[in-house]
Amino acid sequence: MIFDLTQTDALLATTRAVRKRLDLDRPVPREIIAECLELAVQAPTGGNSQGWRWVVVDDRAKIAALAELYKTVARGYLVSARDEATEKGEGQTARVYDSATWLADNLHLVPMIVIPCVEGRLPDMSPPSLSGYYGSILPAVWSFQLALRARGLGSALTTLHLIDEAGAAKILGLPDHVAQIALLPVGYTRGTDFKRASRPPASGITHWNGW
Repeated sequence: MIFDLTQTDALLATTRAVRKRLDLDRPVPREIIAECLELAVQAPTGGNSQGWRWVVVDDRAKIAALAELYKTVARGYLVSARDEATEKGEGQTARVYDSATWLADNLHLVPMIVIPCVEGRLPDMSPPSLSGYYGSILPAVWSFQLALRARGLGSALTTLHLIDEAGAAKILGLPDHVAQIALLPVGYTRGTDFKRASRPPASGITHWNGW
């Protein structure tokens, strides 16, 4: 199979964290999410564990409850971080925190929330175990986000709700042995003209054969 590198590179380079450009009025069909998740679970996992689990929330009452929890635990930090970045003249960082603050204030309006989980918690949090644990779910999350982008939808990976993971688990009825990894608001995007982010060249942070 020969890939069109122009298309694949554009997909990889323009899949952004989407918050303010989520279309809050357009419903997201369940079949689109199911399709994206089928692609997500093609990602590799450590030891072929496949411990990933996905909680898809489109019930308005549960979205509202998750949004209230998220706003309670996250908004103060986000506003403080935004103001600090503004005072330091870090414009791009301030804009990111402003967008994240907007999400905290509007999460109750998003069409859908997807929470990737792992079945089984790690008692041993040594570096190899920790790396393998998250390395067995985060590639699938990124594949899910890429699949969304290819279909005109957007998302943003956030973990701030984990400050009250137990509260979120109660809302969702999750058993104790299931660990939440992130929270992704999902919706169609207003426009699809996302651009590459401003990043320093990789050559400046790449070391060959040692530090």
